[in-house]
Amino acid sequence: ATTLAAGARVGTAVAVSAAEAAVPVRLRIPAIKLSTRVGPLRLDASGRLVAPERFDEVGWNKAGPEPGERGVAVIAGHVDSTTGPAVFYRLRRLSDGDRVHVDRADGSTVTFVVGRVTRYPKSRVPDKEVYHGGRGAELRLITCGGTFDRARRSYRDNVVVFARRSA
Repeated sequence: ATTLAAGARVGTAVAVSAAEAAVPVRLRIPAIKLSTRVGPLRLDASGRLVAPERFDEVGWNKAGPEPGERGVAVIAGHVDSTTGPAVFYRLRRLSDGDRVHVDRADGSTVTFVVGRVTRYPKSRVPDKEVYHGGRGAELRLITCGGTFDRARRSYRDNVVVFARRSA
């Protein structure tokens, strides 16, 4: 199961007009042959992102900006399930320069370019760096990684893809 770092608080939305905002509906990453539906994710009472219910789909933090809008949009997905690989199983294989496409409900597509892929212990995820970005439109793709802790039934790390909107 995908869980974000303990205590990690994700960003909240930056005010934009209805004409500027467009909800994500599909995520496409050609480099890892991924095309999947995007659903909304909510925050729990402590401000942590709740992982997607389905293992074959990803979720977007609806409390944050839409992908392509100013700020850091977060899309999370599972790395695996009890039956095998899940939607973000190959996420760690992305590299600098790979393209990520987000199709939006208004029919538009926003393209991001991967800058780096990093793995952090869940207990030491740098929240400010991961969930709060610069002045432009940024995207973070997050899943689990590292060693599986059988006692906790969770991976010890998070894999985070950092991407910026393509010009």
